Amino acid sequence: MKRLFLFAFCSLISAAGFSQAPFSTNAVELLPSAPLPTEIAIIPEPVSVIKQDGHFILPKNVTIQSPANVEMKQVTSFLQERLSIPTGNYVSIVSGHIGDHAQIRLILNDKHNPILGAEGYQLTVKPNQILIRANKPAGLYYGAQSLVQLFPKEIESKELVEHIRWSAPSVEIIDYPRVGWRGLMLDVARHFFTKEEVKQYINAMVRYKYNLLHLHLTDDEGWRIEIKGYPKLTSVGAWSVKKTGEFGNFTPPTADEPRTYGGFYTQEDLKELIQYAQDRFVNIMPEIDVPGHSLAAIASYPELSCTPGAENYRVRSGEKIMDWSRGAPPTALVDNTLCPANEKVYSFLDTVITQVAALFPFEYIHMGGDEAPFNFWQKSDAIKALMQKEGLKNMHQVQGYFEKRVQEIVESKGKKFMGWDEIMDGDLPPSAAVMSWRGMKYGTDAALKKHEVVMSPTTYAYLDYMQADQITEPRVYASLRLSKAYEFDPIPAGVDPKYIKGGQANLWTEQVTNIRQAEYMTWPRGMAIAESVWSPKEKKNWENFFGRVEHHFQRLDIAETKYAPSVYDPIFKVSRSADKQLIIELSTEITGLDIYYSFDNSFPDRFYPKYTEKLTPPKDATMLRVITYRGKQPIGRMMNMPIEELNKRARR
Repeated sequence: MKRLFLFAFCSLISAAGFSQAPFSTNAVELLPSAPLPTEIAIIPEPVSVIKQDGHFILPKNVTIQSPANVEMKQVTSFLQERLSIPTGNYVSIVSGHIGDHAQIRLILNDKHNPILGAEGYQLTVKPNQILIRANKPAGLYYGAQSLVQLFPKEIESKELVEHIRWSAPSVEIIDYPRVGWRGLMLDVARHFFTKEEVKQYINAMVRYKYNLLHLHLTDDEGWRIEIKGYPKLTSVGAWSVKKTGEFGNFTPPTADEPRTYGGFYTQEDLKELIQYAQDRFVNIMPEIDVPGHSLAAIASYPELSCTPGAENYRVRSGEKIMDWSRGAPPTALVDNTLCPANEKVYSFLDTVITQVAALFPFEYIHMGGDEAPFNFWQKSDAIKALMQKEGLKNMHQVQGYFEKRVQEIVESKGKKFMGWDEIMDGDLPPSAAVMSWRGMKYGTDAALKKHEVVMSPTTYAYLDYMQADQITEPRVYASLRLSKAYEFDPIPAGVDPKYIKGGQANLWTEQVTNIRQAEYMTWPRGMAIAESVWSPKEKKNWENFFGRVEHHFQRLDIAETKYAPSVYDPIFKVSRSADKQLIIELSTEITGLDIYYSFDNSFPDRFYPKYTEKLTPPKDATMLRVITYRGKQPIGRMMNMPIEELNKRARR
């Protein structure tokens, strides 16, 4: 009710100053076969956008007036860089009050505006001046991000661009986030990403007003954080054998293959990353994933395992170590779990958590808790003795015992404990925060039990999933298309919103070996999640959103940020007729596209047959090639679909 009141009040303020209706809902109708025909294509969609007549033309000499506040350095640096490098203009920063003469004025409100909160802003673009007002520097930073999105796409260039009219439309924007936790998770354990690559990822995420980077720092494939007193975690645990192919099906490494692939962050590296993120109003949350996903730690210190022979374990290089044929929890082929019955484990974790808590100022430490296999525990005499001593009836309660002890350690360091939703199986107290990944149900259940919850469900927010047909994507076990990601609502019906901290998208990197592929998997689905956690629910509109996405594709091209064009690819659906003939149906995720095809091994263009009805391949055809067009222009990728593959799918 409070947010509805603020939204109504915000609308009244806007209506009092301007006669136009809000641009985003009334001013322009989206054409389904073309990008949104407008200069204003901000992502995430602001709360209120009212277009005015006229434009602000960026002068050759620009003065930005900024409050004399240490937190403003990155706000002004960002604007200075974007408004000078591509334009060739001179941009000066003046701190303190110089009257009303600056072309761009950044203003911290003397009196707190309850509508804007800590991260909201008011952006006013007039023909003669730009004003950004906010209660806090974070709001000014987000206002600056929106301002840059109003200038021509070439503003994203890393070098001088000539013969551009550097103008922004006159507009009044009032904006603030829907939820406080707007996160992306980057898995740096499966494949190591350098300090500079993490910074590159941060630079991309803040463009869309994300404020939380979740670093998955430990797993079976690598331990990425220096812990003083346990040097083998990084001298042994951070390195594996370089493999190329399909992760999970690599051949087991031989003893003589060099373990030189990987890396880790020193504590000084992490301090640098934390400061870099904070300067951009991003918190970094560390994750130490235990008790499962701990093979790198066990390979370094075998005494942390319950299982005899752990001294022969090695950091995983992508070979198969789990059997998922019976579902979750998996059956482990090697024991990748810390031993809940071993006091050395809790001493080890106390040291790790002490140093992690000292390094990371963020209030939460994520301690994993997901996908711990039980089959080795079930055979362990130490676990059986623990169960008898503590009155534990099953393996879920064994893990619950472990989680409670880890939570106590975390809280003893002045931090809050968070884990994946499996930790709820152990009946943890409400002070444990839950990150819900197995759909929305577990987060809903946790919120009803008064746990703080971050929603990051596989259904909408797993960025490692395929985003087009598996013949073009790194093959994983599920798909997530852009339109589905855009359906994400972090606040489920029937739950008190005060227990939902926000939402997050997760990029697991088993199949992501470099930063360019990380970008490809994140964008544009990261835009969809950003809008879901920032913009008012009632403002979300798929066709409007995708019109803006197409503008941002052009901006990312100029910024040299990689993204997936998968939304333009056709979707294949197969079935069998009554006489067992293969039936092929083609569709597209967005409207306004035509599909052209061939069965004759040639490459179709718009002069080939256009798809209008279900297809049956000729008797001896071996390949179906398809491509999408918008009007006379090819827009999708050439898709080469073997008929053999379609026959396999029809048999499932």
